[in-house]
Amino acid sequence: MLGKVLTSLLLLAVFFYEPAEAQKKKEVMSSVTLLSEKVTQMMEWASKRSVIKMNGDKFRRFVKAPPRNYSVVIMFTALQPQRQCGVCRQADEEFQVLANSWRFSSAFTNKVFFASVDFDEGSDVFQMLNMNSAPTFLHFPSKGKPRRPDTYELQVRGFAAEQLARWVADRTDVQIRVIRPPNYAGPLLLGFLLAVIGGLAYLRRHNLEFLFNTNVWAFSALCFVLVMTSGQMWNHIRGPPYAHKNPSTGQVSYIHGSSQAQFVAETHIVLLFNAAVTMGIVLLCEAATSDMDIGKRKIMCVAGIGLVMLFFSWLLSIFRAKYHGYPYSFLMS
Repeated sequence: MLGKVLTSLLLLAVFFYEPAEAQKKKEVMSSVTLLSEKVTQMMEWASKRSVIKMNGDKFRRFVKAPPRNYSVVIMFTALQPQRQCGVCRQADEEFQVLANSWRFSSAFTNKVFFASVDFDEGSDVFQMLNMNSAPTFLHFPSKGKPRRPDTYELQVRGFAAEQLARWVADRTDVQIRVIRPPNYAGPLLLGFLLAVIGGLAYLRRHNLEFLFNTNVWAFSALCFVLVMTSGQMWNHIRGPPYAHKNPSTGQVSYIHGSSQAQFVAETHIVLLFNAAVTMGIVLLCEAATSDMDIGKRKIMCVAGIGLVMLFFSWLLSIFRAKYHGYPYSFLMS
């Protein structure tokens, strides 16, 4: 009797175990098939365009939904003309350079893909991610959800392709050697400038006293100092945006609110303000040492004082805006 009961229990266990095991195998096979289809589709899109354009449906299926064994770097942007996002176009050019460098490299694999979501084509994606600014770069890892380092610090690093490549390498361990298309504008401009200088020197080859003019060298040195102190080298290295436009309010910011970053427009403003302060100092020096009549010297003195006070106050206000908590101001806060 006991043997019959044990036999019945064994038969029942086998009956329920086999369908469960078969169901599990079926789910695994289905997941593998789905993953293979997704990778094949992503590779097909990448073969046509280095940056895959995505809408809400594609984003949910190929980025958000499992399974996925590849990383996706997405640029959220607003490139339509009515958005008037000049920074988005500049960032898109650099993102295209990075994606092309990866797509046409010998190390290209399906480990990472580059994609973009435009606000006018995927506004539901922006809402899903609670995103209200563009351009924004996000990395979606092959496993798990994006963490804080998976959001690119655009205001700090800028959007140069080289900076983006370093960030991608940190997040995916994929090393991308950025290869830019040849740009002959710089060499041609330098050659033209050298030709003009050489032509002027040739025309005045019998009278080269201007080369020993201290005012010429002083003006040249002053221009160089103004360019360097305004932060032009930082712009060249970091590649920051010219300005920032808030897509929700339309407000354009020319001064970065952090002391760790700056906009290109900000360096131009600082250069002009420093030049105005310098001009004021020069006028004051000329008013004190010139042989002109007293009336003109008074005018130069008043103009010099006005330039120094006004533009130094503006420079100090910019400093206060970037270094929060700085207590001092002059004429204006």
